[in-house]
Amino acid sequence: MNDALDDFYAELRAHHLEALWRINTKIMPFEPRPRAKAWLWRYEDLARLAELAGKLVPIDRGGDRRVLAAINPGLVEAYGDSVYGATATLWGAVQYLGPHESAPGHRHSPSALRFIVEGSGAWTTVDGVRLPMAPGDLVLTPAYAWHDHQNNSDEPMAWFDGLDLPLACYLDAQFFEFYPTGELQEEGCGGSPPPTGAQPGVRSSLLKYPWRDTEAALEAGRANPDPHDDVLHRYTDPDTGGPVLPTLDANIQLLQAGVRTQPHRHVHSVVYQVFRGRGETIIDGVRFAWERGDMFALPPWAAHEHHAVDGDALLFSITDGPVLRALGLERVLGLDAPQEITGEFA
Repeated sequence: MNDALDDFYAELRAHHLEALWRINTKIMPFEPRPRAKAWLWRYEDLARLAELAGKLVPIDRGGDRRVLAAINPGLVEAYGDSVYGATATLWGAVQYLGPHESAPGHRHSPSALRFIVEGSGAWTTVDGVRLPMAPGDLVLTPAYAWHDHQNNSDEPMAWFDGLDLPLACYLDAQFFEFYPTGELQEEGCGGSPPPTGAQPGVRSSLLKYPWRDTEAALEAGRANPDPHDDVLHRYTDPDTGGPVLPTLDANIQLLQAGVRTQPHRHVHSVVYQVFRGRGETIIDGVRFAWERGDMFALPPWAAHEHHAVDGDALLFSITDGPVLRALGLERVLGLDAPQEITGEFA
């Protein structure tokens, strides 16, 4: 009987078939089992290596962006070098631009955004609109929008890049093209239609969310904190109230001194960058201590809670929440008790 069954399974494989009863616990577990791990990238490493890249790697057509991407070690363990991302769906990175350098124009199907942690004097031009960048500003580069970067100052500039690139890769939906002149856009030149047949989704009518407006919204939010995220400000399309990009939510949250948020979990994954302050996040019982500039990843369905240390702290984040909600796959669950701390992220 076993020989017959072995032969049966061998024949299934020969016909590129599989029996559900052999794989059902892998593909339909009782709850999500993400390959991505909770992980933290120290800003001291990001800044040092970005500066080193500025000395070693010129910007040219062999590499028109000097970007250091966060690669989740859990994804590498599961898939090898064929998957890149801070989570399975989110790209988090640091982009570096030296003094008086420019990164020439291009466009692509993945949606992208930039959040500025420090430095000024640089700008991003999106479809001919020049957008100066300063700490706390959020700049969007929607799908198929031409964009380039220029640093006109005497100091280097670095910022957080967030994209839905891993999701686009998984869906085999990546398209890319260089700006026709191979150089920077002229201010005021305007955009051009997306490539033939392309159907980019609804995007925010705003391309830049300046820090002064964000800061005012956070201060106003102190009066109505959320138990799980304290003062959470979600950047939205002013016309629809929806996400700033079809596949990405952008948020910034104020963790007030002395507040420890209540633990909860959700199916959407998150990539954070610390804008100000120091604190810690407990993720599935492991304490992640963070400070300004650090980047860390929260996998799907991971229990988490936040706590600021030595005063208020600010966390910027991107999530794949719009995708989960659109597909009817989102789930959010508050937990009844604080987590037991079982480990520390080294």
